[in-house]
Amino acid sequence: MAATTYRAAVLGSPIAHSLSPVLHSAGYAAAGLDTWEYSRIECTAEQLPGVVGGADESFRGFSVTMPAKFAALEFATEATPRARAIGSANTLTRIPGGWRADNTDCEGIAGALDVLLSDAGAESAPESALVVGAGGTARPALWALGERGVRTLTVLNRSDRAAEIAPLVRGADVRFVGFDASPDELEQLAIQADVIVSTVPAAALEEYAGLLAHAPVLDVIYDPWPTPLATAAAANGYTSVGGLVMLAEQSFSQFEQFTGVAAPRRQMREALFRHLAHRSL
Repeated sequence: MAATTYRAAVLGSPIAHSLSPVLHSAGYAAAGLDTWEYSRIECTAEQLPGVVGGADESFRGFSVTMPAKFAALEFATEATPRARAIGSANTLTRIPGGWRADNTDCEGIAGALDVLLSDAGAESAPESALVVGAGGTARPALWALGERGVRTLTVLNRSDRAAEIAPLVRGADVRFVGFDASPDELEQLAIQADVIVSTVPAAALEEYAGLLAHAPVLDVIYDPWPTPLATAAAANGYTSVGGLVMLAEQSFSQFEQFTGVAAPRRQMREALFRHLAHRSL
């Protein structure tokens, strides 16, 4: 058995539930990277500078989850334009003299959208989208939608955060609507959308699911699944994709940044779904 030469890890708190080791470890095995090892490290935002700054040279990269994504961007020596625009980082890669911050969550959203639209039989890219939520998870979603050329974005959120959102969406027309809108208005927002992206906890949409489930749905939640929104969409004949697809898609670029090797995407996806299938038995 080869000795470990390089390491990567996922940072966050709590972290025991993270499925990132399943993805990355499967990637190492499929790519023949026998000297790589991936682990979980419990790490709060306050602890991140010490953990990353104190990591020995064997550590080549860190995946970062909440609550440390903002701290990761602040700690980094340099950052990609998309990480700066989104305002947080889920990826830290060792570079000469420090660490580079990136945000691959937008790739996770983009890849999941591709799967969703393919499953839905869409013949063209979406022109309009309804995004539920405007927090940290919504920002990479809005970035990805803007990059894909979506022209009309409606954000369903409890407060208007248009000033924060505008730099993310490449000139798209953005409208904020509150949850206090009438049931008819909420339903019409969904009917007019080519796709719905939900970035809020499943329970937060339970009372609105029936009103909103009138377009293909990308829900970033993967546990529990299906969410009330996904269930309502299926009842109306619409396809849904969950957070597992997004999780896999965001990991591929991380893998490549850490290792310099093309990610074995099929094997990584299969390992993730196989792991969850076994866990549910």
